[in-house]
Parts: sequence; structure tokens; C-alpha cells
Amino acid sequence: MAVRKLKPVTPGQRHKIIGAFDTITKGTPEKSLLAPIKRSGGRNNDGKMTMRHLGGGHKKRYRMIDFLRSKDGMEATVKSIEYDPNRTARIALVVYKDGEKKYIIAPNGLQVGQVINSGKDVAPEIGNTLFLSDIPLGTIIHNIELEPGRGAALARSAGTYAQLTSRDGKYAIVKLPSGESRMILTTCRATIGTVGNTDHSLEVSGKAGRKRWLGRRPRVRGVVMNPVDHPMGGGEGRSSGGHPRSRNGMPAKGYKTRAKKKASNKYIVEKRKK
Repeated sequence: MAVRKLKPVTPGQRHKIIGAFDTITKGTPEKSLLAPIKRSGGRNNDGKMTMRHLGGGHKKRYRMIDFLRSKDGMEATVKSIEYDPNRTARIALVVYKDGEKKYIIAPNGLQVGQVINSGKDVAPEIGNTLFLSDIPLGTIIHNIELEPGRGAALARSAGTYAQLTSRDGKYAIVKLPSGESRMILTTCRATIGTVGNTDHSLEVSGKAGRKRWLGRRPRVRGVVMNPVDHPMGGGEGRSSGGHPRSRNGMPAKGYKTRAKKKASNKYIVEKRKK
């Protein structure tokens, strides 16, 4: 995966850096795996705006992704690598031996024609899904379940990965992309490898309009508002605005918002990097 820097023939292209589509092998999605997306524009059932900065954007259809990978012992062949407008990662269309088609998150290095598998006694190779109890220690993984049978919840976005560091009884200790080390049941599944499209973090939109295509409306800084609208607003001229904080007064830098008695704290071995 690579990125393309465009020639500055227009102001919008001067700083634009976009992902190359060299790994994508098919342009049209599989119709049987599409679903409609209902868009709210940030409004609730009364039509009142309850979430700012949302709205507009290009029409999209949801690609139904198989985060469970529960067809154990049945091989699947990768038919294509495709673009998904709903996520940063690329997706792969796989066809199982019984003819069923499914989409999966495409790991880095997955090729068309490659055969993948899932379940117990499966080789720990790229694209294969295994239980944490069967994965060799030190292996790079993604698409990790938090609860058995619930489907992958962790390390799903472009370029992310986690590492299986150790096992202790019925728990495996996994180092997550945030730097946090966490205990996860060994009966949970994970997929071998790193999520593809690793250069996504290098992309630059280049113009505000490209954000609008993604459904993101303009964001107004707090320091330019009036005191009635924001704690950092008001003042004569361009004032600094005081301590950085959110619109409802929550400090923005260094203030811990995680509940001290949160139930999942007991599973955290090492907190995430500050």
C-alpha cells in the first residue's frame, strides 16, 4: 500500500495526499452483502440536532463484514480486495467451499487466490482466525474478540495491530494498539497479521470539501465564540481563551475521565500510554 501526492495544479490539490488503489482488484461490491445505511445528520427523533459536525456526505451502502469468522474447518478463497467507504481498512471478498460469500477485513499481505481458514488446529498464517489459546506467543494479531462469540471488537482500523504477549490460566494478555495490556479470555478469537492500508495515517484531505464528502460539517473553535456559547469564548480581540476545555466545561488536557470503579478495570494489566 502506498500514497500518491498530487501535482499542485489547483489549490485543493496542493497539499493533497491520497491512498493509492494499487491493491484493490475489484471496483463494484458484492450485491448480496450490501445493506442500506440510515443517516440521521446528527438529529434525534424530534429533528433536534443532538450531535454537531455531522451531516451531508456521499450516499453509501454498508458492506456486511464477517467479524465472527465462525465457519471452522472450512477453507475460503480470497476472490478480491475492495474499497469500503465505511472504514479506513480495505476489505476482502472470500468464497467458502460451500459457495457462501463473505467480506472480511483485509490484513496486510493478503493476496487474491490465497486460501484462509479458521478454528482449532489451523496454522497461524496471515488471514487465519484462531482462538487465543492456540496462537503462538509474540504473534501480531488483529480483529480481536472481547467476549467469545461476540465478534471482533479490537484492532480493526487501517494499520493497527496488537500482540499476544503471554497467557495466564484462562486469560491471555494482549498488548493493544493504545499501549494498554489487557487480559482477554483464551476462548476469544483473533486473526493473524496487521490490518491492511497501513499508509492511511499519511493521507491529507487537501481541502474542506473532501471532509464534506465524508459527512463532516465545519467545526467552530471555542475561542471565537461568545462566553454564553463556550467557556473559552469572549474577551477583547484575539484572546487565548483560558484553560482548554470542552463546550460543557470538561478540561481537555490531562484530566482523567475514566470511572475509578469501572468493571473492566480488573482486566487491565498495564494502562495505555499517556
